[in-house]
Amino acid sequence: MIMTALVWPAAALAMTALVAAAALKGWRGWLDLKRYEIAADRSAPEAPDGASGVRIEMAALKERLRKLEEIATGVDL
Repeated sequence: MIMTALVWPAAALAMTALVAAAALKGWRGWLDLKRYEIAADRSAPEAPDGASGVRIEMAALKERLRKLEEIATGVDL
């Protein structure tokens, strides 16, 4: 009778421990997968967006042109 009273709680504790261990292993595997995905994204070269690159270049050229015009008119920067 006492042995039966101890077996059921021990079995329930063992099953709980097994389920928790399996869940922890799955969680760690999922985290590793996400780490690999992030590392792959960082190592892959970024594809430049054509429109934004052109806009940045145009803005830089306009700024250089403005400075050259100021130098030509004798204005100190």
